[in-house]
Amino acid sequence: MPYIHTKVSNEISPEQEKSLKTQLGEAISLLPGKSEQWLMLDFEQQCHMYFQGNQNNPCAMVEVKVFGGFTGEQYEALTEKISQIFHQVLGIQPSRIYVTYSEFEHWGWNGSNF
Repeated sequence: MPYIHTKVSNEISPEQEKSLKTQLGEAISLLPGKSEQWLMLDFEQQCHMYFQGNQNNPCAMVEVKVFGGFTGEQYEALTEKISQIFHQVLGIQPSRIYVTYSEFEHWGWNGSNF
């Protein structure tokens, strides 16, 4: 039941989106019990974003929402991987990427809750 919502300031081509989908699907397994089978993704591109007071270079905001909780070390590993993915695929420097995490104890699906 992970969900990753991404806003980026640059454009995402169909090929880049597919690569992001695939790589994030693999990366989510860094959180025990999570897999691409349950991962929902969405991408917002060409957002009017400022970072450090300017729009000189592309930037990204990545929000990860999960059912349950994980350790700081597990989130650290996922943050590192997410930063690598967005740098490799979209050329966004890790220093211009924020990643946030939200944990939920109640998560609904298919008409009921986990």
